[in-house]
Order: sequence, then C-alpha cells, then structure tokens
Amino acid sequence: MASSRGGAGASRCTPWCSSSSCTTAAAPRRHRSSGRPRTSAAPRVPPRRRAGSPTVASTGLARLAEHIEAALPQTQCTRCGYPDCRGYAQAIARDGAAINRCPPGGREGIERLAALTGREPIALDSSRGTEGPRRLAVIDESWCIGCTLCIKACPVDCIVGTTKRMHTVIDDLCTGCELCVPACPVDCIAMIEVTAPATGWQAWSPELATQARRRYRWHRQRLQREQREYDLEMAQRAARKLADLGQHRPLADAAALERKRAIVAAALARADATRSATDAAPPAPDADS
Repeated sequence: MASSRGGAGASRCTPWCSSSSCTTAAAPRRHRSSGRPRTSAAPRVPPRRRAGSPTVASTGLARLAEHIEAALPQTQCTRCGYPDCRGYAQAIARDGAAINRCPPGGREGIERLAALTGREPIALDSSRGTEGPRRLAVIDESWCIGCTLCIKACPVDCIVGTTKRMHTVIDDLCTGCELCVPACPVDCIAMIEVTAPATGWQAWSPELATQARRRYRWHRQRLQREQREYDLEMAQRAARKLADLGQHRPLADAAALERKRAIVAAALARADATRSATDAAPPAPDADS
C-alpha cells in the first residue's frame, strides 16, 4: 500500500498503523491506540540527596536511639562505660553495644532494651556493677571544706554551695550516680539507700527519669554557656593585648614584636573558629522528646 508522502513502494510502519502518511522511512513508529511515537523508556534517575540530609537508615537509627534513651533511668552515672545515658543509647542503636550495662535499670531495664532492639534478655554485666536500691548522696557538713569539686562532678546540679562554704545535696534531685564521691578530696560524702528493698526500675519512676534527663540537659547547657563566656572574656583580653602589644611588652626587635603579634592573632582566630563552630552546632535535644 502506497503512501501519499512516501511515494510508490513506501510501506506503513506496522500493519495496524492508522496514519495514512506514516512510512518506515519518513516517520517514527506510532501505536494506533495512542498516536504517540513509540520510544523506549528512559532509565529513572533517583533524585540527588542534598548534602547533609539524613538517610532513611540514619533517621531510623536516631529514632531507635531516642526510644532506647527514654527506656534508661537517666542517672547519668557512666557505669555503662559511656559519658551519659544518651551516649549509651546511641551505642546500642548504632554500634550494637550490649544491652546489659546499666545497673540502675536492673533486670527490668534489660528487658525493656531487649524489647526495643529485638534481642534476647541477658544477665546484667557484673563488671558494671550490681542492681540495688536507689541511693542518695549525703555530705558530712562538718568535714566539708567547700572545694566545689562535688558540684562540678554532679550531672544534674543537685549540690549547692560555694567556694570555702559548706555544701549540701538537694535530696529530691539526686539520682544516686555516685560521681561526687570520688571527686571529694576529704571523703565527706556517703551514699545511703533510700528505696530498699525495691531495686532497679522498681526503685525509680518515669517522673524521676524525666526530671533527671531535663536537669542533665540544663547542666550541659550551663557548662556550655559558661565556657562560651570564658572563651569570650579571654578573646577580649587577647584582643586588647594585641592592640597595645608594644606598650605591654616593649621589644627592641621589630621582628620579635611581629612574631608575638602573629601568635596572639592566631590564638584569636582559633577562638573565633571555635565559637563559630559552637554556635552552628544543633541545639541539644529536648529532654521531653
């Protein structure tokens, strides 16, 4: 069958083509039902992930770590071998750390972590301590010398006092972490049991855990704020010294003066970089999240 455009001898592209002007030489193949050119499907290119955006896997691990952290008693005692409860939770979720390293949580705590991670409950790691009643720090005020070392060691800021003045513990806020005990240079802090015979989570409560988690967050924020204030003060002192370096330390050698100026300027640059990195860091997660 000839085409009006293709000339004699031209044939349709397919026996079912409905276009009278379609030829194999002059037009691409068309499907009768659609009338659109038949082309092979282009390979689908997945959208590019923006730099810094979390993957599904990392998001899932972060969510798991949050659930694990919420299942911990929040004593922040570090007996698990990690700097805090959040660090331990992240190690379990991301690195497969053992779920039996939290003595304050005890057997029930291990069962909670097993349910969250899909693992089998195992016995508490005795190298991390033993399950027992919740304990409270008590300061023998007659021996306290006011060194403030226990205040610095407390992760929930439950010890009050000042330099060369007597310190005391706010009972309702103490988590029994025991971190203040080795910090005391005169051994005037004792730990007393306050929940016997209840142990582990039976001696704790979700309300106490939430309170401890919140206070630990505030403690970290306070330390970060004080560090920023200290760094800023030191940077301001260095800047004043740099502006009047010749007067503060007269140097006959101009080259030596320039070297000194370069050292101070480099220190200021490092301090600025540290402050910028700190300001750009994401805020600490809410204790109630």
